[in-house]
Amino acid sequence: MSRKTGSQFLLVLAYLFIAGAIVTLIPASAPMRNDFGYSSLCPFAPWSTLVLLLAAGVCGVIRNYMLSRTH
Repeated sequence: MSRKTGSQFLLVLAYLFIAGAIVTLIPASAPMRNDFGYSSLCPFAPWSTLVLLLAAGVCGVIRNYMLSRTH
């Protein structure tokens, strides 16, 4: 995998993690309430949101490291 392809893959993966984090907080009619006190698409919010944002951050750090390395 070339550096450019890997960088693009990590960027897309980070965006997917961020989109997933946003989706977990969307209100919905669910039988369980989350820790914020309302029903959302993910009953484990805000913890699942934080884990997804952490994963996006790790992808960003790895991508920056890949782009900064020189041969």
